[in-house]
Amino acid sequence: MDILASLADGFLIALTVENLFLALIGCFLGTLMGALPGLGPANGVAILIPIAFSLGLGPTPSLILLTSVYYGAMYGGRISSILLNIPGDEPAMMTCLDGYPMAQQGKAGEALSLSGIASFVGAFFATWGLVLLAPQLVKIALLFGPAEYFVLFTLAFATLGGISSTNQAKSALAAAIGLGIAMIGIDTQTGVQRFTFGEIHLFDGIDFLIAIVGLFALSEVFIFLEHHRGGAVGKSGGIQIGRLLPEMAVLKRCLPTMGRSSIIGFIAGVLPGAGASLGSFLAYSLEKQVVDREGKTFGTGDPRGVVAPEVGNNAASGGALVPMLALGVPGSGTTAVLLAVLLSLNITPGPLLFTQNPDVVWGLIAALFIANFMLLALNIPMVGLFTRVLLIPTRILMPVVAMISFVGIYGISGSTFDLMLMVGFGVMGWVLRKIDVPLVPVILGILLGNEMEVNLRRAMTISDGDWTALIGSPLAVALWVIAITGFVLPMIMGRRVKSRIEAERPVEEMQQVD
Repeated sequence: MDILASLADGFLIALTVENLFLALIGCFLGTLMGALPGLGPANGVAILIPIAFSLGLGPTPSLILLTSVYYGAMYGGRISSILLNIPGDEPAMMTCLDGYPMAQQGKAGEALSLSGIASFVGAFFATWGLVLLAPQLVKIALLFGPAEYFVLFTLAFATLGGISSTNQAKSALAAAIGLGIAMIGIDTQTGVQRFTFGEIHLFDGIDFLIAIVGLFALSEVFIFLEHHRGGAVGKSGGIQIGRLLPEMAVLKRCLPTMGRSSIIGFIAGVLPGAGASLGSFLAYSLEKQVVDREGKTFGTGDPRGVVAPEVGNNAASGGALVPMLALGVPGSGTTAVLLAVLLSLNITPGPLLFTQNPDVVWGLIAALFIANFMLLALNIPMVGLFTRVLLIPTRILMPVVAMISFVGIYGISGSTFDLMLMVGFGVMGWVLRKIDVPLVPVILGILLGNEMEVNLRRAMTISDGDWTALIGSPLAVALWVIAITGFVLPMIMGRRVKSRIEAERPVEEMQQVD
C-alpha cells in the first residue's frame, strides 16, 4: 500500500501542465530521433541534455523530459527497421526480420501499429516492474558498506560489455580511459593536482556533461558525415503504408507473445550489462522456438516476429532503470547518460534516493506511465509523419545536432574552453568508434570513478589498510563472483550469441541504404 500511495503522490507531481508538456515534447522528439538510423536513445538523450539545463529545468522536469526521449527513441527505432530494413538502433535489429517482409507485402502500416502496441505493452510491464522491484532492491542496498559499493562499481564495469560482446579487452580499455579522465583535477582528500598540467580550467575536473555530449552527439555527427555525405537517411517511397490498424484476430494471436516477451525483456534489462539488445534477441529466439519450431513463418512477415523483439527491447529499457535508481549502477548505455543527469543535479541515485528525493523518483515513475500512453497515442495516427523524417537530408540534420550541442553547452558554462573540450571529446569518440572501442564504459568511468575511489579509500581506512576487507562479507564475495562471471562469460559465449544474432537475418535482407 505504501508503494501505491507513493505512486499516487508521483502522479500529482507528473500531472502538472509543465510536466505533461515536457513529456509530450520528449515523446515526440524521442520518436523522431529513434527513427533516424544510428542516433538511438543514448544519443537522443545526450543531444537534449544541454537544452534541459539551458532552460533551467528542475530535477523532476529534466528527468521527465529526458526519460520521455528515452522511451520515445525505443519506440521510434522500429520505423526504419520496418520501412528500410535498417535498424534505428541495435535493439531494433531483430525487428527487421519480419517487419521488413510485412512492409514488402503492403502491410507496413499494420507492422508499424503492431510494433507500437508491442512497445507499449513491454514498456508498461517494465514500468510496473520498476514500481515493484526497485523499492525491494533498496532494502538490499542498505546492507552495502564502502567495500561492497566498490565491488558493485567493479561489477558494473566488468559486465558492461554484455553477453553479446566479443571483445572484453576493448571494454576494459574504455573503462580505463574513463577512470583516467575521472582522476583529472584536484584530489579532494590531499589537495594535490592530478593531470591538470597547470590548466586552471581542469582544477575542478572534467564535467561529464561535456564528455557525454562530445562522445555521443558530436561523434555521431562525424560518423554521419563520413558515411552519409549529403544524402537523405533513406528512401521509403517504394513501401506502401497500407491500412494502419491490424485485425483483432492478429492482436489476439499476439497476446501470448507479448506476455512471454515482456518477462524475458524485463529480466534482461535488470541484469547488469545485458540491455535491450539481448532482451530483443532472447524474446525473438524464444518465440521462434515456441510457435515456429519448423521455421516456416518467422522471417517471412509473421506479426509475432515483429511483436516479440519490440516487446523485449522496450521491457528491457524499462528494466534497466531499476538498478540505476535503486543501486546507482546503470544497466545500459542510456541509463548511464541519465545517471549523469542525476549527478549533475546533485541527486545521488541509490538506496537513499527513495527517502531523500521521493518526489523526484515517484514523479519520474508516474511520468513514465503517462509518457507510455502518450507514445501509443502518437505512434499510431502519426505514422505517416514519422516516416517522413527518414527523408531528412543529413546536410540539414547534422548541423542541427551540432548547433544544439554547442549552444547548449555554452549556455550551461559560458566557457569557450568547454566548447573546445567538447570538440576534443567528439574527435576522441569518433576515433574510438572507428576502432570498435565502446563509448559507454568511458562514460561510466567518468561518472563512477570518483565514487569508486572514495569508497575504496573508506574501506581501506576502516580496515587499516587490510585488502581482505574487499572480500570480508558474503555480499562482497557474491558480487565478486558475479563480476568475474560477467567478465569471463562473454569471452566464452559472446561470439556464439553474436553469430546467432547475425544468422537470424537473411543475407539478402542485410542491405544498407546510404
